[in-house]
Amino acid sequence: MDIFINQISNVVKDAFENLGYTRESGKVNTSNRPDLCQYQCNGALADAKKFKKAPVVIANEVVEKLKENPMFAKLEIAGPGFINITINDEFLVDYVNKMNGDEKLGLSKATEVKKVIVDYGGANVAKPLHIGHLRSAIIGESIKRIAKFMGHDVIGDVHLGDWGLQMGMVISEVERRNPELPYFDASFEGEYPVEAPFTIDELEDIYPYASKLAKTDEKVMEAAKQATVELQQGRRGYYALWKHILNVSVKDLKKNYGDLNVEFELWNGESDAQKLIPAMIQELKDGGFAKESEGALVFDVSEETDKSPVPPLLLLKSDGASLYGTTDLATVVERVRDLKADELIYLADKRQGLHYEQFFRGAKKSGIAGENVTLDFVGFGTMNGKDGKPFKTREGGVMRLADLINLIKEAGKEKLKDNKNIAEEDVEEISSKVGLAALKYGDLSNQASKDYIFDIERFASFEGNTGPYILYTIVRIKSILNKAGVTEFSNIAAPQSDAERNLMLQLIKFNEVIESSYRDRAPHKICEYVYELSNNFNKFYNDTKILAEEDEAKKSSWLSLINLVKNTLEQCLDLLGMESVERM
Repeated sequence: MDIFINQISNVVKDAFENLGYTRESGKVNTSNRPDLCQYQCNGALADAKKFKKAPVVIANEVVEKLKENPMFAKLEIAGPGFINITINDEFLVDYVNKMNGDEKLGLSKATEVKKVIVDYGGANVAKPLHIGHLRSAIIGESIKRIAKFMGHDVIGDVHLGDWGLQMGMVISEVERRNPELPYFDASFEGEYPVEAPFTIDELEDIYPYASKLAKTDEKVMEAAKQATVELQQGRRGYYALWKHILNVSVKDLKKNYGDLNVEFELWNGESDAQKLIPAMIQELKDGGFAKESEGALVFDVSEETDKSPVPPLLLLKSDGASLYGTTDLATVVERVRDLKADELIYLADKRQGLHYEQFFRGAKKSGIAGENVTLDFVGFGTMNGKDGKPFKTREGGVMRLADLINLIKEAGKEKLKDNKNIAEEDVEEISSKVGLAALKYGDLSNQASKDYIFDIERFASFEGNTGPYILYTIVRIKSILNKAGVTEFSNIAAPQSDAERNLMLQLIKFNEVIESSYRDRAPHKICEYVYELSNNFNKFYNDTKILAEEDEAKKSSWLSLINLVKNTLEQCLDLLGMESVERM
């Protein structure tokens, strides 16, 4: 289905064009004065100077032309030449019923289906997830879900940090603790153990200990560097131990991401790009892109239009070691060449913007990413405590993501503890979904690029712009439908009140919001939409005695309408990575 406001715009644009004016001046916007009208066109003011006419004269001509169309219930000219538009209820209801009968609520499948890869994990193996991983995971998951819902072929890649000095630190520390293990015997030719020589808890203790020790002990740091080199050169025992590190970590990461309702289609890492680097470096040299500078190999990605210096992309250090930029560039090779990606979307802290700018330019300049390949960086702000500084534990440390999830789930449980409508055996599941909605909505309702304050009390509230408020609205609708015992839904009739009409006017924005959210990589727009939709429903609910209505036709129409509201809210929640509940 065409976006509702676009249908109106096209009619008004036709009128401008047929009268000899600029077609684009007929663009229609939602009114910022809903007490006066539903929509507004201000194009007469834009064309006044060009056509040497008073804007009110142009507006009058357009209105006379539009009066022929039954779409419009009221057309008025305000001020110097604004055209105020109110739509005929019949046209509005027809659109609502089409939404109601469509599996995707009126959203048209993308006209050009693209292969999209969303890189939104960034977790490091051998390290626990902490709150710094939260925003990437939930914003990226939402963008991925929106892209899939629009009909694109989408892959989410966690892109693990699994290749580098941290691996050497873990391997050398395991050797110090357990030198008798066969992984460290260069002459060992047998099969290595199937079971890892450590648990996830032990592994998560090993890395921070080794990292801290290496900062104060040169021999420890040298051992870590040597182990890293030997691993990357293919030493058999180190590679086997690395596989254990990877397997134990990934199993734990999948559990933690699963608790967030975040799932990745690909569990690739930096190690997967290593095999591509030598050939890529040679091609960059042959193409004149990679040049030596002070012993290192660099790629000049600056452009004449740069207003401030953009440093070259460092490909290889003087000792021949590759860096993050090298790996990221090689990953683009894999994603474009092997996976045939049309769009690559990256999620990371906005402070990493320069890094992405560098290797994006490198990919474009070298032709690794062709003209038709989109490279997009979504930089997000930080989650701060009430003091305005990055959120910490009470002890001042970085909080593990698992602990944060448990904290918010307990807050959800606290809110539900006195609810007699919830069976004891259901409390855990419901409080988990409520807590997760509080956490994810609290984050996603903010524009991704902005910092925000983590306020568990506000996020877990059943009132205001929160996840639990949206869930509670859905539960209220389900309760009405259950009491009505309705199993089949009729067509929705013309609105009987302003509250009902406003509810419909909010509903019909659905496909516009979804398309805009994907285009702008902005899940917060869906949050704004569901909050307004919930508000409009609750206003309608308070003004309308649905179940007590004696006119069966009216009651049937209202039940169909609120069922559509429920379906729309639940679809939006799914796109945000949340689930509804039956009771609260």
